[in-house]
Amino acid sequence: MGDQAYASSKQEIGNKSLSSSVSASGEAGAQTIWGILNREPNPLLKEFIEHHNIANADPDACFALALSSLLSGKLSSSAESDLNFFSLFIKYYQDFPHLSIIAQSDLRALYDRNPAVHDYGTAFLNFKGYHALQCYRVAHRLWIEKQETAARFIQSLISERWDIDIHPAAVLGEHLILDHGTGIVIGETARVEDDVVLFQGVTLGGTGKESGKRHPTVYQGSIIGAGSKVLGAIEIGRGAKVGAGSVVVKNVPAFTCVFGNPAQVVGRHTHLPALTFDQSLPAIDYIL
Repeated sequence: MGDQAYASSKQEIGNKSLSSSVSASGEAGAQTIWGILNREPNPLLKEFIEHHNIANADPDACFALALSSLLSGKLSSSAESDLNFFSLFIKYYQDFPHLSIIAQSDLRALYDRNPAVHDYGTAFLNFKGYHALQCYRVAHRLWIEKQETAARFIQSLISERWDIDIHPAAVLGEHLILDHGTGIVIGETARVEDDVVLFQGVTLGGTGKESGKRHPTVYQGSIIGAGSKVLGAIEIGRGAKVGAGSVVVKNVPAFTCVFGNPAQVVGRHTHLPALTFDQSLPAIDYIL
């Protein structure tokens, strides 16, 4: 397919989907994520928007088109596969508008909470944890619809592209941050609630001995530090904090800080650490 024909086909698919999409956010245009992205001076973002000719009165539809273009370009290896992925993503954002709304909430959480994020555009274009998470959300929808081969294929591509392995059957909440992303593994029966932060190298895995529910449940507002391994059908309580490099094999109570191998309680607090990216640990007495 020639470049001109490819571009025309992609634009036609996008325009058809955009014309039938309905805004679900209820926000004024300037206050939507799309409105913010449009106002940012990021030259790469402006070039991206102009290249894909994204213009529509509905900000949610515009965001869905932009995200579809971005993710399809990240996953594809040719113009033809790019077009196929684009068709898949835009179809699911059209059929399930909440997927686009959740993607916007994930992006807003990144900007509001991560001190390394200084503008929306950079996170949107460049943060692989965000990209992997949005691809997983479509794969999860495919899994729910019993299209398991397609869901597994996307899981494989996510792993190949970004070194992040999320089983499409796992259930992940909103306002979720996969910071840095590299090496994160989330197993089939894992459940992660809203407002959780997972850092690079985190594993939500099994112990190899169970069947059925065999992966962790992570409750709202928890933060799990880099390289931590959380293993088995255990619970990480609401607002819990797992220090970097920990190995957790037992339940962690709400608003509790654990650290070590095996992880032990080292402190307690009263806030949701994920909302402020609080990874601090209390003073610890070490026994050698």
